[in-house]
Amino acid sequence: MSKNTKKWLIGTGIVAAGAAAVGAGIRAISHYFVKIAMDRKCPGKVQKNASMVSGGSVNEELLKLTEQATKDLEAAAQTRVEVESHDGLRLVGHWYPAEQPKRILIAMHGWRSSWSKDFGVITPFWHDNGCSVLYAEQRGQGESEGEYMGFGMLERYDCLKWAQWASENNPDNLPIYLVGLSMGATTVLMASNLDLPENVRGIMADCGFTSAHDIWKHVAEENLHLHFGLYAAAANDLCKKRISIGSQDCSTVDALKQCKVPVLFVHGADDGFVPVRMTHENYAACASEKYLLIVPGADHAMSYCVDTAAYQNEAVQFWEKYDKL
Repeated sequence: MSKNTKKWLIGTGIVAAGAAAVGAGIRAISHYFVKIAMDRKCPGKVQKNASMVSGGSVNEELLKLTEQATKDLEAAAQTRVEVESHDGLRLVGHWYPAEQPKRILIAMHGWRSSWSKDFGVITPFWHDNGCSVLYAEQRGQGESEGEYMGFGMLERYDCLKWAQWASENNPDNLPIYLVGLSMGATTVLMASNLDLPENVRGIMADCGFTSAHDIWKHVAEENLHLHFGLYAAAANDLCKKRISIGSQDCSTVDALKQCKVPVLFVHGADDGFVPVRMTHENYAACASEKYLLIVPGADHAMSYCVDTAAYQNEAVQFWEKYDKL
């Protein structure tokens, strides 16, 4: 455990005093770790030390760009829609139609983020290319109900609900694509083996992880410098108590082995939060037609900003190939 991580844990009241409290300390750390990962309300000390969890640093120029794009999207996408999840939650989305629509995108945002923050920068490109977009607010975040985030394990069914909504509200029978960023990418990839509407033509997944267990292990060991093996079993049990699915029970790799729609995988080579190897694992497992864009120099969720031309080129080619099937 690094000195900074130990100070952080002491500050949160996690580290127990004395060797006799080792077992209690492991349980306490596991509980706090899962609380950070899954609970709607994020502990205040984590909000102030977000870089310790994400492994990233703040780029002030990109931050300003994102903040303005977020405001612009929130002002433009003003039609609020709702669906009910498979387990009875009210899920909120924001519908932003194109003037001359060619396709529909269902956009799933990432962990402890928002629809407007994650997709504000890319929205003008989408809109200029005839994409009507349904921006979903993930369960346990924003205006959508739910006390917990499910790291794609529950959100995959929410994604299916939104795909059904888009299909039912699609009089021109436009092609539909599932699009996700970070945990949203994991969401759409985990949905890949579900019974999707026939007009879902493809999936676009940017920097998705392979499972809750895998990303928790990576963050714990690489960013927080904790030996995750000590906490894995307790974390799995706590996850199961929250959402009735253990963190080791579901993966994108398993889902992609049964995927029947084309997938475009994107990842930044310098991602400090979700390692690029996870997209390589997802790509290798995918049973359907698949495409891969790795962006050199891009940190987490920054591929579009770092190499906009390459990203746009891959997206346009993907749409042109599968729009008219």
